[in-house]
Amino acid sequence: PAPKRGEIVRQIGDALRQKIKVLGSLVSLEMGKIFVEGVGEVQEYVDVCDYAVGLSRMIGGPILPSERPGHALIEQWNPVGLVGVITAFNFPVAVYGWNSAIAMICGNVCLWKGAPTTSLVSVAVTKIIAKVLEDNKLPGAICSLVCGGADIGTAMARDERMDLLSFTGSTKVGKQVALMVQERFGRSLLELGGNNAIIVFEDADLNLVIPSALFAAVGTAGQRCTTARRLFLHESIHDEVVAKLAKAYAQVRIGDPWDSDTLYGPLHTKEAVKMFLDAVEQAKQQGGSVVCGGKVINRPGNYVEPTIVTGLPHNAPIVHTETFAPILYVLKFKEEEEVFAWNNEVKQGLSSSIFTKDLGRIFRWLGPKGSDCGIVNVNIPTSGAEIGGAFGGEKHTGGGRESGSDSWKLYMRRST
Repeated sequence: PAPKRGEIVRQIGDALRQKIKVLGSLVSLEMGKIFVEGVGEVQEYVDVCDYAVGLSRMIGGPILPSERPGHALIEQWNPVGLVGVITAFNFPVAVYGWNSAIAMICGNVCLWKGAPTTSLVSVAVTKIIAKVLEDNKLPGAICSLVCGGADIGTAMARDERMDLLSFTGSTKVGKQVALMVQERFGRSLLELGGNNAIIVFEDADLNLVIPSALFAAVGTAGQRCTTARRLFLHESIHDEVVAKLAKAYAQVRIGDPWDSDTLYGPLHTKEAVKMFLDAVEQAKQQGGSVVCGGKVINRPGNYVEPTIVTGLPHNAPIVHTETFAPILYVLKFKEEEEVFAWNNEVKQGLSSSIFTKDLGRIFRWLGPKGSDCGIVNVNIPTSGAEIGGAFGGEKHTGGGRESGSDSWKLYMRRST
């Protein structure tokens, strides 16, 4: 029964709590994010477990008025069965946690394929879950793990036994997954790329803007799907904000992710470093000026300088390309209407943010003519999400929703 499933998930949350520091440390070691972010990611899984426990007593379908005398019309939710979860390197714990905790209380079993470059984290998490299941006289295989590359992902996408496939990764690979799953009329949940913008109006509180833009662009070394990649500044404050932001960038403490003083660690792979350098070169060729950064840091590991580029047009090809690296394109605007359109003109639609004190503008931003993204922020950065709200985006971000609100319905089928 669902509440009993909730009790198992509660125990998984407790088991993760006991291992939070060592698991966070392993995330930091294998992925490269700073230790506090590694711990924060495990905390997110713990929080989702708490959320799922409550949800296990709340899965309801309506009883509707039947037009036939003496009849009842009921909507009942049932498990889909087997949920395949393919996760990315940048959040090797949390994204699986979002999916598995909700899938389990819905009555499903899981098959997880983590990123090949973070397989130690996948194994560690699976061992923690398996012990809880086995202590409750349940098979550990309820949450199975498979390690491998794209060939395994393809096999999962094509397998008829996979009732739902949740995929987190690039838009390019997500499109292939979607086509393979759709070909067999399977169900997919896609969490793909983001090309997220922060818009700063002339009335914004710059004491909020500078740390927010810095955190959104530089956090996790620019390797979040919600990283801020475009910063639109009203022309009247453009130069002031760029100067303040460059000063803030110069103070970012770069170093070993395990060191508690470090705010910014390495990129995940050597390929990411090459992508970073290529993007900086393209930005220069398309008319951009590098205000700060733009180079590889001379030290062991995949370290690059956090980078600010100005002077590009809003529709430059590189500005419309999601580079999974800490490059922020700073762009000028005049009017609200044009900048809302520029926010929406990229293919992705994940996260977005404005900084303003104008209430009318805030409601226009949240409304049908405002941001077309799944996550629409006001006076906070683009990166970061709350587990109580459905996480995901529109357009080439895939349209999927995970974690809070009514996203549990994606892990179930409805019988009327």
